[in-house]
Amino acid sequence: MKLRTLALAGLIAVSGQQVAYAATASPSSTSTAAPLAEAFTKAAAGSEVPHDLLVALGYAETRLDGHNGEPSASGGYGVMHLVSNPRTKTLEEAAKLTSQPVAELKSDDAANVLGGAAVLRARADALGLDAAARKDPAKWYGAVAAYANAADESTAKLYADAVYEVLAAGVETAGVRTAPRAVQPELGTYADAEPRTLAAATDYPGALWKAAHSSNYAVSNRPTSDKIDRIVIHVTQGSYAGSISWFQTGPRPNPTSAHYVIRSSDGQITQMVREKNRAFHAGNWNRRSVGIEHEGYVDNASWFTDQMYRASAALTRNIADRYGIPKDRTHIVGHNGVPGADHTDPGPHWNWTKYMSYVTGGSGGGGGTNPHTPEKVCGSGYKVIDSQALGTAGTAYLLYNTATGYNCVATLKKISLGKPSAVSAFLEPQGSSRKSDSGSFAYYAGPVTAKAPGKCVKWGGSVGSATYTSPFEHCG
Repeated sequence: MKLRTLALAGLIAVSGQQVAYAATASPSSTSTAAPLAEAFTKAAAGSEVPHDLLVALGYAETRLDGHNGEPSASGGYGVMHLVSNPRTKTLEEAAKLTSQPVAELKSDDAANVLGGAAVLRARADALGLDAAARKDPAKWYGAVAAYANAADESTAKLYADAVYEVLAAGVETAGVRTAPRAVQPELGTYADAEPRTLAAATDYPGALWKAAHSSNYAVSNRPTSDKIDRIVIHVTQGSYAGSISWFQTGPRPNPTSAHYVIRSSDGQITQMVREKNRAFHAGNWNRRSVGIEHEGYVDNASWFTDQMYRASAALTRNIADRYGIPKDRTHIVGHNGVPGADHTDPGPHWNWTKYMSYVTGGSGGGGGTNPHTPEKVCGSGYKVIDSQALGTAGTAYLLYNTATGYNCVATLKKISLGKPSAVSAFLEPQGSSRKSDSGSFAYYAGPVTAKAPGKCVKWGGSVGSATYTSPFEHCG
């Protein structure tokens, strides 16, 4: 790939110092001179941030939609979601780094992208990335994770994974285009970040667990204390990882949470409040309802994917069946349908007809069947001896061949079937190095094989950001 040298007029502040750059930008593809495309090109060159990674970060945050300067639910502004709330001040940081007025950073796309690039560069500087390292998108993982200002490392990892998944898929929207670019990021300290757990007692099987801050919900004993007879559909007005982090943040003046948050790209579900407890999501209906947040913005239909509709409908159907809630629009309502509510979500782009057909028609599952099996992936003679669901995204399998004494690990997807996305599988005999297979795959990762006579093995895998790592087990 050839690099274009671009001279950037003006000064950009990075890490508190005024620096003038005449740097190289490396967009994978130069589209038209659309204003937003030009903004990304100039900002990437000026801050020495990889162009396609900068675009991917913006897309993961907002789908490159500045929302006319209106804030997200967590106080984020513009294409790059520069945040101003009690815990995070990237908007003010961007103003200091770029000398751009806060009002300009909120409402002007070019200024916002410039500010986002400067903040990302500051994160890279804090990690000690030198000029050579800055040219390699794989080395920016830690900086991207830090950009999130997440409540903990596992949520920051979830955020960074989403950005690299966009990088692998490519972007084409709002006049900005990047070609698909699969990069194996260097996880650094995030390699051992504790993944969100598949809690042993989540209310919905397969949901990942990440507890909301205790100030954002009320401990209760429903349905004994209060009957649960409503399900409320919300839209986050922000990203999946950002919303999870926001519900983890507290105490704050406006405590908010929901029982579940669902990701746009693949329908992954995270539970944050037990159904027996009252999440703060629907005013006077908190006592009687379960709240489900959906990643996206009410004014942008692109967030409402079929995978998200199906995953949400399966969850709603499960909740309704357990509490005897009628599957109709009287009992399954939008936030805007809650008496006294001043919210508009899920908004005009939410397809209630499609959604309710999935809820009532029993077709809210994973959206297709993987044509592969772990036995086919690993080969003749292998039998499954253990498995672990990765939320609703897939399953990691451990197999063993009694004839050869070899173990095998394969991870099979349940979502985005036939479309390349991030999948991994690994196997580590105790005392030996770990073997892994990871990349952007259409159906599965693996086979990963190793012989471990008389040894325990550690095994696992991931689909997207849903990850499992076993202890050393299956010894012998």
